Amino acid sequence: MITRREVDGVPTLLAPTSGPMHAGLAFRVGFADEPLAKRGITHLIEHLALYSFGVADYHYNGATGVEYTYFHMRGSEADIVRFLNGVCASLIDLPMQRLAVEKEILRTEQNGRGEGPTDGLALWRHGARDYGMPSYPEWGLTGFTPDDLRAWVARWFTTENAALWIAGPDVPAGLRLTLPRGERRPVPAASSALPVRPAYFSGPANVVAWNTVVPRQPAAAVFGGVLERALFRSLRQESGLSCAVQTDYDPRGDGSAVLTALADALPEKQDALLGGFVDVLATARVGRIDPAEVAAVVSQRCEDLVRAEEVGARLPGQAFNLLTGRPVQSLDEVLAELRAVTREDVAEVGRAAVAEGLLMTPGRTTADWAGYAEAPHNSPEAVQGTVYPSLERPDWRLIAGEQGVSSIDGESTATVRFDRCAAVLVWPDGARRFVGDDGIQVHIEPTLFGSGHAVVAALDARVRPELRATMPARDPSRIPVPRPPAAPVPVVPEPSRTSMIVLLVVLIPVLVLCGGFGLLMGVDAIVEAEDRGYAIGIALFSLGLAAGAGYGVLQAVRRLRSS
Repeated sequence: MITRREVDGVPTLLAPTSGPMHAGLAFRVGFADEPLAKRGITHLIEHLALYSFGVADYHYNGATGVEYTYFHMRGSEADIVRFLNGVCASLIDLPMQRLAVEKEILRTEQNGRGEGPTDGLALWRHGARDYGMPSYPEWGLTGFTPDDLRAWVARWFTTENAALWIAGPDVPAGLRLTLPRGERRPVPAASSALPVRPAYFSGPANVVAWNTVVPRQPAAAVFGGVLERALFRSLRQESGLSCAVQTDYDPRGDGSAVLTALADALPEKQDALLGGFVDVLATARVGRIDPAEVAAVVSQRCEDLVRAEEVGARLPGQAFNLLTGRPVQSLDEVLAELRAVTREDVAEVGRAAVAEGLLMTPGRTTADWAGYAEAPHNSPEAVQGTVYPSLERPDWRLIAGEQGVSSIDGESTATVRFDRCAAVLVWPDGARRFVGDDGIQVHIEPTLFGSGHAVVAALDARVRPELRATMPARDPSRIPVPRPPAAPVPVVPEPSRTSMIVLLVVLIPVLVLCGGFGLLMGVDAIVEAEDRGYAIGIALFSLGLAAGAGYGVLQAVRRLRSS
């Protein structure tokens, strides 16, 4: 039974459990709240807040997600008090002496994390803003100052923007949540970089992935389970095209939810996998949902919720609901809503889900044949401005203007307008990367363009300071230099018409005389010589000489006629 309390102004959820005591302090801030130029600031604060605990006898952790950041601990009452009181103290006075070290730790962590199979979906759906942020590296790390971190804590890590959950009999004695005062922060509005849906883009060769945004409701969660069973049955059991098939239902604080599905395959089977995946989605789009599948998923989810209630695993989600103004529901209420879901409810969600879908096709495959529009990967036009040609390739040029910057490479155009710029990555050697809020990027290496450094200086003057993200210095060997132009192929001059006529006038009589004389000598040798094989060889040589001369004369005459 979940009960509501309050600890030092922080709303608190308390529920007795059968397992060990655990607690968590959550804040309504995550990746989606970070501008691209400050990507990584919340994660860095989380690391600094946990530094003082070092190696402890109890289990503790912190996590930064898309909408929430929380600190969690499992142990005795005394351990929980020591941990949560310590987190709050660290947030008020972050250990700034650890700033440089923690930045390096996060860079190392990021370097080893790699890209997940579905990371591209958020970027292509939302671009370089709000819910697209998880797709981007933590580019802001290098430039963060202590003042940046203190300002972020004062805005987001406050009493009014926090919620606490405790899985245990009561609030532990001595717990003090001393935090700065502030205000509750709503979740950001979700943007879209997709002008048409359903849409597709090409991804890795060994996986098909799909996501959609639907209203947050029990029927949507059930549809996710029904879809997973249909994909598993079709792609693994029946056709053997995939080994790992899974779906995920991720509720958001704005009342929506993201459904994600993926299936892996061998690259050589990507066409068949894509076809089977699209067929399953098409079945859902026309509302063909088996009532038996709905009943099976509802039953399984009810069992999962009962087990989660027993160990307090529902508490974090309910605390997140507190932070976004959603009701805190008892287990009985949740189970009643889930059991009321019908086949028609799930079919309705399925139709809407597929219509809003974004499909990641494997390798270079497409999905326009299935009614999916290609997601835009180029800009429709370039800005007006000064053109700077590449020092390497004639089909590559940079355009810098009053409204923005464009890079044109062959038939591909990338444009970032200053009023739609999400961030500018700044390298000490002069390189720049402009990132538009639609995800389109223009990378500039000043060494590869004429007047490159002057162009960069002019562009820098048009960018708002808060959009700049400082990058670590690059090794000099990684700074590109123009490749020297290829050596010209020597051209043999064509002979003039006059010289060819003179050559023919002189050469023809000589060749005719030589060929005729050789032929006569060869015939005479055949008649007179005792070694007829030798004589025949002389005759054939003379004939070949005459034929070659004749062919040369013929080619010369043809060239004269065409000139």
